[in-house]
Amino acid sequence: MAFQAPTANVTPMADVRGKTAFVTGGANGIGLGIVQALVKAGANVVIADIRQSALDEAKAALNADAQVETVQLDVTDRAAFAAAADRAEARFGKIHMLIGNAGIGVMGPVLDARYDDWDWGMGVNLGGVINGLVTILPRIKAHGEGGQIVTTSSQSALIPISYSAIYTAAKAAVMGISEAIRGELAVENIGVSAFMPGPVQSNISQSGELRPQHLRNDSGYAQREADLEKRPNSPLWMSAEEVGERVLAGIQRNDLYILTHPEFGPGMQKRFDAIMASVPSEPVNEARAKEIFFLLDNPVFDDQLARRAEANAPQTEQA
Repeated sequence: MAFQAPTANVTPMADVRGKTAFVTGGANGIGLGIVQALVKAGANVVIADIRQSALDEAKAALNADAQVETVQLDVTDRAAFAAAADRAEARFGKIHMLIGNAGIGVMGPVLDARYDDWDWGMGVNLGGVINGLVTILPRIKAHGEGGQIVTTSSQSALIPISYSAIYTAAKAAVMGISEAIRGELAVENIGVSAFMPGPVQSNISQSGELRPQHLRNDSGYAQREADLEKRPNSPLWMSAEEVGERVLAGIQRNDLYILTHPEFGPGMQKRFDAIMASVPSEPVNEARAKEIFFLLDNPVFDDQLARRAEANAPQTEQA
């Protein structure tokens, strides 16, 4: 069955004041940076995180009780996700923004990876995003006021590196989901942004301590996770506060892609060039192209190019 790509214009959420954001993994690192930017801009924020101690610390640091609700949540628990969404609506009425940010670092040689490693990494990094979409997206559609979905992918989705198979698999899937649903949700006035950060000051090295017991029995990464917990963050990594402001700007512009680090540009270009160099160098079968036209392009890319061209255009002073 052929699907014609939908086209529609989303009204960007340029002003988030009074709107409500549900942020998973929001009590530290990148998530807290996003929360801080949203609160500063006047949004209401529901911070969901698996660590209650981190939630308590984040709420105290924000000192904005009128705008902030916290809820302890394991994003792999679908029933708990629904309960958390109910709590968000009970507090603020409607959810307008879903920031699916909860994530863990699962790294190591693929030959050492066991089922528990794959289930742990995919369950949180991909499953958590899926659970958020299934739980909260219908609620955003129902109130009819529009909204924004932000999914935290990674630069790893754009420049896959060795020893990152599990992490990259999840993050590439998250990016692909965002690209696939943007056109669909535009007709509902819901924007979609794929967020691909580079290295940021965060607690992702502490991921191993969160691994549930039932996913520790068949693991090849236990020692690596223990070693990773000892690794300090580089002072050259971007601050969570700066990243949060970049995400807020992406929400306000309804950017399809939110990237943070220009240093990745040359490597991304090399990957794209390698892909294009692998396209068969033979004439296009025009009849076949006509038959499968709906697979050959996606208007969301034209839309993003136009948005970035407008954002980067020189500003002229008005007479």
